[in-house]
Amino acid sequence: MRAVYDKETDTLTMRLSNAQIVESDEDKPGIIIDYDSQGNIVGLEILDASRRVTDPALMEFSVSVGAS
Repeated sequence: MRAVYDKETDTLTMRLSNAQIVESDEDKPGIIIDYDSQGNIVGLEILDASRRVTDPALMEFSVSVGAS
């Protein structure tokens, strides 16, 4: 997974997979979801990110692994 904030365009882009994007839909104004050929979500773009996210340049990730 990769997340990039472009301050110049004020866009937060998250790639969840390296699969090729074959379709993109603007789910809500300014929220674009990218799909692969199987219909799986592979990416997400947030336009005007500084208005929608508290601080798009500051990202914190955590990974939780459930018990098997």
